[in-house]
Amino acid sequence: MKKIVGLILVILTIYVIFIDLTVGTIPSVSKTTVESTIEDTKEPKSDIPSFQAKVNPGETVITIVEHHLNQPLPIPISDLIQDFQQLNPGIKPEEIQIGSTYHFPDYSK
Repeated sequence: MKKIVGLILVILTIYVIFIDLTVGTIPSVSKTTVESTIEDTKEPKSDIPSFQAKVNPGETVITIVEHHLNQPLPIPISDLIQDFQQLNPGIKPEEIQIGSTYHFPDYSK
């Protein structure tokens, strides 16, 4: 009887460790994903020249603008942040979502 109880405890321990490593036991904060809406494709209500781009993994506002320009950023980062927020009201540059499309300032013009 003791061997059966010991075997059950070992199996239970292995199962708990497996679940802990694969699923986790600490509750996580669920992130809401921003779905592309018709609002994303509207022209911005700003006179700043802009282009639309879809955010890929690992990209930031700076890297997207520099990639579009094919050169380093020609203005201060603070100006880029202000222009981005003006083109995308209510969205901070550090909160952009992978797969979503945003308007980015176009400094090539």
